[in-house]
Amino acid sequence: MRRGLIVLSMLLWTTTSALAQVSVGVGIGLPGVSIGINVPAYPELVVVPGYPVYYAPRLHSNYFFYDGMYWVYADDNWYASSWYNGPWALVGPEFVPVFVLRIPVRYYGAPPTYFREWRADAPPRWGQHWGPQWEQRRAGWDRWNRGSGPAPAPLPVYQRQYSGDRYPRAVEQQQALHGQQYRYQPRDTVVRQHYQEYVQQPAATSQRERQEPPRERRQQDAQQQRAPQETSRSKQDVQRPSPPAPQPQASTQAPAQRGGPAVQEQRQHAQQAPKSGPEEHGKGKGQEKDRDERGPERK
Repeated sequence: MRRGLIVLSMLLWTTTSALAQVSVGVGIGLPGVSIGINVPAYPELVVVPGYPVYYAPRLHSNYFFYDGMYWVYADDNWYASSWYNGPWALVGPEFVPVFVLRIPVRYYGAPPTYFREWRADAPPRWGQHWGPQWEQRRAGWDRWNRGSGPAPAPLPVYQRQYSGDRYPRAVEQQQALHGQQYRYQPRDTVVRQHYQEYVQQPAATSQRERQEPPRERRQQDAQQQRAPQETSRSKQDVQRPSPPAPQPQASTQAPAQRGGPAVQEQRQHAQQAPKSGPEEHGKGKGQEKDRDERGPERK
């Protein structure tokens, strides 16, 4: 029996470590992880003194709110969600926001057993817990000026009206409601990346889909609009009389001007030459005959 429990614990630890290693590459996983925490109603959240973080004093869990997102530490892993009862997304140790890491031990509602060795007014010793490689990558996470910290983000109190059966279980519905009723924009780089990827973009996509019909429907509407226009255009083409055939254009050039320059010059000389018709030729012969009959004129 004891040996079986040891093997089961090793399997659980291996599975949890594998999930953590997978999430390191992407920073924050997709929402949908069940972590065994059930919050049936919007919890009471109180600001941690001197920190831009809220904690839930009435919940027996390590439950926090920071920079517009809910953060839970369970089974040696961090999870995040935009709604108070999940679904939750797994967050890799290298991508947990520094102000979440700095929360003092005393504000953990269900601290692990290894937390008992650490000071209650100091943050957990994450470098000792996650190893030197993590501490090297997150160097300086536990050093900060308390006077220059950011102010706590406003709480999404609109979620109070969604409890019990009214709680939206679909991620798309949660994202749409959150984008419509919570105007705060995260300041932390990690939180902003998560917020933009899983809250703003899906909400904008769903809103655009509600405003615009699907692509197939738009194509059908366009075809239906073109069909009456093409039908009416074809009817107009049938009813419209065909234009008359073009008539050959008559030459506007005068007959006298036809032909080349040589022909025109010959015609001008012919018109200007003196006429010698039959009448004048006969008249000359008559005069010569009269002179012959009279004889020589007397001088």
